[in-house]
Amino acid sequence: MNFSTYLFLLLMFTVPSYANEAKHADVSNYAGQEKRSIKSLSSDDIRELRRGGGWGFAKAAELNGYPGPSHLLDMKNKIMLTEEQVGIIKTSYNQMKAQAIELGERLISQEQALEHMFRAKIVNPDTLRSSLSEIEKTRTELRYTHLVTHLKTPKILSKDQIQRYNAMRGYSNSDPCSNIPEGHDAKMWKKHNGCQ
Repeated sequence: MNFSTYLFLLLMFTVPSYANEAKHADVSNYAGQEKRSIKSLSSDDIRELRRGGGWGFAKAAELNGYPGPSHLLDMKNKIMLTEEQVGIIKTSYNQMKAQAIELGERLISQEQALEHMFRAKIVNPDTLRSSLSEIEKTRTELRYTHLVTHLKTPKILSKDQIQRYNAMRGYSNSDPCSNIPEGHDAKMWKKHNGCQ
């Protein structure tokens, strides 16, 4: 085979591949999200906020030895919580959940208002700044609600219970994507841990 024939065959088989890659290179990761009622929140996000779920807000505590009350209650027999511990954790969890649901609804409403401003084309720099300020204030309160509840649990548990909790939740595993801890929704866990 001469050089010209070789070059022709090489181009013939590689150019369509590059063209195909270029055609898909412009497609956004956001494709399909334009159909959401609130573009910045998925239906899973809204469901998590409405049920008072953690939404990944407490990871700083959870992954540093401050167990979550919801998971503690789910695992109470496995980590041998006493009735007194269960009672204290239940009270703390119920208070946190009530606050989280209220704040979650507020956040959804604020994101909805932001969505409306963009959809109606009535947003301007001042209304945008004001809206974002309120949204971030609510997010901060919501995150605080979750984190402060985690902050209480080490005072209630023994070191052995915390170690057992961490081991059972899979926190000794270096790859969170391959070991979804007990009690977590797999889809949300993967989303919050950046798994593909």
